[in-house]
Amino acid sequence: MHTDDLESSTNFIQNIIEKDLNTLKFDGRVHTRFPPEPNGYLHIGHAKSICLNFGLASKYSGKCNLRFDDTNPSKEEEEYVQSIMEDVRWLGFDWEDRVYYSSEYFGQLYEYAVRLIKKGKAYVDALSAEQIREYRGTLTELGRNSPHRDRAVEENVDLFARMRAGEFAEGERVLRAKIDMGSRNLNLRDPVLYRVLKATHHRTGNNWCIYPMYDFTHGQSDSLERITHSICTLEFEDHRPLYDWFLKELDIYRPQQIEFARLNLNYTILSKRKLLQLVEEKHVSGWNDPRMPTLSGMRRRGYPPNAIRDFCERIGVAKSNSTVDFALLEHCVREDLNKTSSRVMAVIRPLKVVIENYPEDQVEELTAENNPEDSASGSRKIPFSRVLYIERDDFMEDPPKKFFRLGPDREVRLKYAYIIKCKRVIKDEKTGEVVELRCTYDPDTKSGSSMEGRKVKGTLHWLSAAHACRAEMRLYNHLFLKENPADEKECLDLGANVNPGSLEVVRTGFIEPFLKDAAKGDRFQFLRLGYFCVDNENSSYEFPVFNRTVTLRDTWAKVSKKNT
Repeated sequence: MHTDDLESSTNFIQNIIEKDLNTLKFDGRVHTRFPPEPNGYLHIGHAKSICLNFGLASKYSGKCNLRFDDTNPSKEEEEYVQSIMEDVRWLGFDWEDRVYYSSEYFGQLYEYAVRLIKKGKAYVDALSAEQIREYRGTLTELGRNSPHRDRAVEENVDLFARMRAGEFAEGERVLRAKIDMGSRNLNLRDPVLYRVLKATHHRTGNNWCIYPMYDFTHGQSDSLERITHSICTLEFEDHRPLYDWFLKELDIYRPQQIEFARLNLNYTILSKRKLLQLVEEKHVSGWNDPRMPTLSGMRRRGYPPNAIRDFCERIGVAKSNSTVDFALLEHCVREDLNKTSSRVMAVIRPLKVVIENYPEDQVEELTAENNPEDSASGSRKIPFSRVLYIERDDFMEDPPKKFFRLGPDREVRLKYAYIIKCKRVIKDEKTGEVVELRCTYDPDTKSGSSMEGRKVKGTLHWLSAAHACRAEMRLYNHLFLKENPADEKECLDLGANVNPGSLEVVRTGFIEPFLKDAAKGDRFQFLRLGYFCVDNENSSYEFPVFNRTVTLRDTWAKVSKKNT
């Protein structure tokens, strides 16, 4: 998606609201809502909706409600309610005292349904779900009236009351709106309003055995809460005539539904059903697995909430569906972490280095800068000694021409420390693997000293072996191999499309000593390696665990440069 496309489509909802404010359509009010169903964890797609609804309320000095559309007790849990609240707060938004549940309106919704029945606008149907689908017709074939469509009003009132009393089994009766079986809009072909569902609700318990459908619930809930602008994703555009029909026939307050394009990301799925499948089939460790696009997963991976809000702002609000490059999200994450994260040293795959001419019992304290992007961040002391660890990838026995790291008889600078030169390579006698480097250092090349006449291109990070603390590093990559894993034609088997290299666990890593005291969730830039955070679930003082949030390479910047 090009930047021009984003800019041209960003403000269409704002334009509608501003027109309504100028005409005093809603008495000059702006009142939105974020209405998730508590049947799973929120994901990055929900973040777009959260930022939009709460952002509009903030921009126009209005209000935004948090409402749980909890009308399907078979799939909803209190766990999901709590996780949703946590995620919304984490993103930086506050619903104040306005948290609502559609289940609070069950009594009123029932009365609304009775009102439609008495107007002759709804009827109790005994067709099975399969028969209802058959009678509904298709896009090219008109629907047929149910044989029960013309029941007398009194009979429908009685049957609906008996549904409410638990007299019928699941699937035996439904309440349908009486609209138009010949409508070109399938949503208007006598949609189901209530079904029998004998399940325990997480809030109302067993008080109800009939539950309203979403289409019958959310418009009336919007009305009861005096919502002005009901912001929905694009798939609800065809449902808008139904939304308006209910409000008109009930003769109650009418909000305005406005649709926008939902977020689609490459290498990602945002279907709750498929995300649940990943969890149940154990392709991931849970809803908060750092590879998941859930907000709890992204939080655990180290994504800052500011970066997610920035991402949502950059992609804007469009009227048509498109797919956003995941690299843009990573770019936003890097930008934020670059400003806020302390630079520290860690070694993921250690290679031992012995500086033969450095005194055996000497330990120096060298000064390291915490964050060059933040002058107020200060500095810290790091220990330097005779035996060090460097990254295994920073040494090659037979280096190519443009390899500016360490090799036999080559010099490199150690960050904040000295220039060292490799003199000998020690290998494992059985495997031939390099296990140790013997080096010398130049004491006159301490960081900050004059380097006139010395040209050393490579600078390496390192750790003092005697002071380094062991840690586990979890290196995360894309969860899916294909760019569009949501395409069911291309990806018949979701599990087969899971990237086997999406997680690499390295338990041989080392960190600076002070990092043992880092709090869960703290974020750092491991110099030359990427951005990491302390895992908020498995990390401990005895054995810290760090999740790689994102690499240092900014693919998006390169892509953007090519397109300009």
